[in-house]
Amino acid sequence: MTGYGVGIGWRPEIAGFVAELPGLRFVEVVAESVHDHAPVPQGLAELRDKGVAVVPHGVKLSLGGAEPVDPVRVTHLATVAERLDAPLVSEHIAFVRAGGVEAGHLLPLPRSREAVDAVVANVARTKAELSVPIALEPIAAVFDWPDDELTEAEFLTEILDRTEALLLLDIANVYANARNRGTDPFALLDALPLERVAYCHVAGGAEAAGIYHDTHTHAVPEPVLALVSALCARQRPPALLLERDGSYPAAETLRAELDAIAAASGYPAIT
Repeated sequence: MTGYGVGIGWRPEIAGFVAELPGLRFVEVVAESVHDHAPVPQGLAELRDKGVAVVPHGVKLSLGGAEPVDPVRVTHLATVAERLDAPLVSEHIAFVRAGGVEAGHLLPLPRSREAVDAVVANVARTKAELSVPIALEPIAAVFDWPDDELTEAEFLTEILDRTEALLLLDIANVYANARNRGTDPFALLDALPLERVAYCHVAGGAEAAGIYHDTHTHAVPEPVLALVSALCARQRPPALLLERDGSYPAAETLRAELDAIAAASGYPAIT
């Protein structure tokens, strides 16, 4: 998604704000919030009809689960992509359920070859029904499994190579994972397969009890903006999307966040 500049996650609570952004070229919507037997939300449909690219972002496929992905959920994601004329879809490298029990959270996988095989199989099942490419997002993990066999970069690269999927790189997750592990976020950035990036998430977070959480409810911190600048210095700037989920600030604050991301990347402001 080169040339799309800075976008924002579409949410009903800020639909009016998003509709008025003059330079907006793309948004992302949680795929599960677009229901099969209901019209596409009006504000989202209007953006689509104006030529703004809309990317469905899945949160419940559980691509990293040991069980095969639910075919009903896969069909839903494919249908949403068609209804929105989406250029691609995205989902997480994570699991959210096991044995019929819903976790309610995106949970990290052990970085093992067995886990790689499970993700690859589920991505293949998903791609078989999609008419557009899929981008995979590594999550912010607050812990590592004791039986990890691969580094984060090795784990991700093997999955992308075997699935031929694109990468949804969350810059805030790069920062969170490096900070929580006590490692260098710029070194992690350099180890990732950046040539596979489809687009990027940028979000805020906060520390609690010594752990940095990717909250999506706080302002984007300066270290994350510095990583945005570093990424864009290493390659042609990808599309960058501000994620906000709850605790929405005033419109001028959201505009300032979007402008800060644009300034860090070298893109023109969209506000």
